[in-house]
Amino acid sequence: MTLEIHVSPPAPGTEAGHPPLVFVHGAFAGAWCWQEFFTPFFSRQGYPTVAFSLRGHGGSDGRVGLDLASLSDFVADLRSVLDTLDRPAVLIGHSMGGMVVQKYLEEGEAAGLVLMASVGPWGLIESSWHMMVANPGLAAGIAMAQSLGKTFLNPAVLYHGLFATPVPAHRAEAYFQRFQPESQRVILDMSWLDVPRRPPASPVPALVMGAELDTFIPASMVRRTARWLDAEEIIVPGMAHAMMLEETWRDAAEPILDWLRETGL
Repeated sequence: MTLEIHVSPPAPGTEAGHPPLVFVHGAFAGAWCWQEFFTPFFSRQGYPTVAFSLRGHGGSDGRVGLDLASLSDFVADLRSVLDTLDRPAVLIGHSMGGMVVQKYLEEGEAAGLVLMASVGPWGLIESSWHMMVANPGLAAGIAMAQSLGKTFLNPAVLYHGLFATPVPAHRAEAYFQRFQPESQRVILDMSWLDVPRRPPASPVPALVMGAELDTFIPASMVRRTARWLDAEEIIVPGMAHAMMLEETWRDAAEPILDWLRETGL
């Protein structure tokens, strides 16, 4: 299985010695969602960054047969990327990527953990109900796109569900073109079949971040996940689910940077 992997060294002249940051994308996305703003920003702050696409996503192999890919398969993809590094990494997972990271840490190790608008260890059921109440049009649109294809999803509905701030038309169109189906098996795994059974096997510094206007992941789930991990918790005001792609993306990136520095990472 060949994965799309983008590695960026820290910017010249920055302080050396920081652990690599490995970014794990959410459902329907790929490595591209981190490359717009987040990986350049953290590279400029002296951090090596790694953004990769899970199998069947972005430029990785496995698009055919994606529906059969399991959460364990995605964990294996993350492990294969981490095995190429010479030291433990800080894992930064968004949405579904946060669940992949949590499953990996049932047995694996990391220098640190950041969850952004992440599915909690109790799975998708709570967040699915939240989305159906908060934005029923988005819930219906995603369900139709997943089963019938992207042409059945109104781009405006998707934008308003993902973003709290206006996105320039050219970028919004590029994001919509990259929006792709997700594995049905993984959706079932994250709902109840293979949710995390225990906290990380080894203690790990952790930050759990949510977005005030997120129609996918309610603040209540963010808080419960933070308690589960004994982690710091941040709810970013004025942001929606796709925090790393908002026009105000720095409002999410800078608290992560502050936390990394305060934690000594």
